[in-house]
Amino acid sequence: MKRVFAMVVFAQVFALGAAHALADDHESSPQSAAEQLAGGLCAACHGANGMSMVPSQPHLAGQHAAYIAKQLANFKSGARQNAIMAGMAAALSEEDMAALGRHYAALPPPPPAGTNAELAKTGESIYRYGIASKGLPACSGCHAPNGAGIPDQYPRLAGQFADYLYGQLRAFAAHERANDSNAMMRGISSRLSDTEMRAVAEYLAGLK
Repeated sequence: MKRVFAMVVFAQVFALGAAHALADDHESSPQSAAEQLAGGLCAACHGANGMSMVPSQPHLAGQHAAYIAKQLANFKSGARQNAIMAGMAAALSEEDMAALGRHYAALPPPPPAGTNAELAKTGESIYRYGIASKGLPACSGCHAPNGAGIPDQYPRLAGQFADYLYGQLRAFAAHERANDSNAMMRGISSRLSDTEMRAVAEYLAGLK
């Protein structure tokens, strides 16, 4: 109970901070305001250069602008649940979200971070070829063979923290995250075993 209360308070503080940051830069361009916000409040979780230092928090550097804007809009609307991010996105306009997306998309993407070669090998097979016995398609069909994704459609996953990717696969499988188009990721993740999720996440973490 105390943890939930603390998260709500933290989210409210984030929302106030975001509103003040945007208001202080009112006469500047939305892009300038976005850069100030990214270098201040956003950096607390996602790093000053868009590269998080916390494995449970995603890197944003090099991510597609439209994907970031969509996630912010989903946090604001409640389509994607997260107390802190809901508070953060509450003060943002569509223009602000688009500007933040452009800011992070222009930054150099994270370097490979995989650590378990044996697990990554299993993940590579699933990512590139799917699992025929489970009727699972290859992940590379949407996220590209090199994990770079497809702009305006599917996110970049290469170099992302394995812990974060694994957590998102679990969230999709449990329907705790439900902002995927046509429930695609929920359907795919629910057919993966825990080990298979970890393997795919480890493989993606090691891609550049």
